[in-house]
Amino acid sequence: MRESLFIKKNLARWKSYEQEVSQDPDEMAERFTTIVDDLAYSKTFYSYSKTTQYLNGLAAGMYQSIYSTPIKEPGRFKKLLMYQVPLIVAKYKKVFLFAALLFMSICMLSAFSASVDDTFVRGVLGDNYVNMTEENIAKGDPFNVYKDSNELMMWVQIANNNLNVALSSFVMGVLLGLGSLYILVNNAFMVGAFQYFFFAKGLGMASVLVIWIHGTLEISAIIISSAAGLILGYNLLFPGTLKRVEALKRAAFEGLKIMFTIIPIITLAAFLEGFVTRHTEMPVFLSTSILAISFVIIIGYYVIWPIQLVRKGFSLDEKGRVLFPKN
Repeated sequence: MRESLFIKKNLARWKSYEQEVSQDPDEMAERFTTIVDDLAYSKTFYSYSKTTQYLNGLAAGMYQSIYSTPIKEPGRFKKLLMYQVPLIVAKYKKVFLFAALLFMSICMLSAFSASVDDTFVRGVLGDNYVNMTEENIAKGDPFNVYKDSNELMMWVQIANNNLNVALSSFVMGVLLGLGSLYILVNNAFMVGAFQYFFFAKGLGMASVLVIWIHGTLEISAIIISSAAGLILGYNLLFPGTLKRVEALKRAAFEGLKIMFTIIPIITLAAFLEGFVTRHTEMPVFLSTSILAISFVIIIGYYVIWPIQLVRKGFSLDEKGRVLFPKN
């Protein structure tokens, strides 16, 4: 290749590297590697030219910026939790909003159906559960179901079950999102019927103060994991400029990052259900405090923090890397 053609082909990129300094370590490394390749080519074919001198200086400057100046970047794990996942949530905010609104709508529909059809609750929750709960209500201990099992065994079993449900909700998103919708809607029907059942028995507020100690985190995890599954379905249906397989791969990586944050939420919810919910006699202040903290965790991390990051200028590039705002 003639030197003039070599310069014409790459000059715009060299100038952009020189004028638009990146603070992202991955991008800096990629730029440096590209310039070193260009420098090696230039030294091979145009050893003593000004082009070689220019590229040598550009490469030296990049080297110094990478290795001489400490870049205050968060670690990979911190970057995932504090930036990547919230920015993915912000990217698909409409999907998450849709999942949350759909869940609440189906809950209300389920509660309304239960109010006009006496058989609806039994049809959704099953005769065994309804009969057992009615017996416990008659005995004066409506939430005895949370006291029967050993705390540790209950924690492990519930966490395992809910993790399986969340994972299934995510994976079934490959069915164009229909599998995730099914799990979301099914759980919404159960929650609506379940909650109406206790309100109809005059135990509505008591059930909220007891059951939602763990339910706030547990139900939030179901909504979030279903949204992650819907992201798979969305990218299959609307791959944009990417091939469908590539769009699915990208969505799978994004969804897995979201699911990674679900694990501690589900584990904590199961812990609360196994060790805390059984103490139905706890003071109202304590139960409402746990409810409030759980709500703040979910809203703060999945709603407020993503909004704040976008407002501050954070974003993701096409490869899912965090782009920090320029100072």
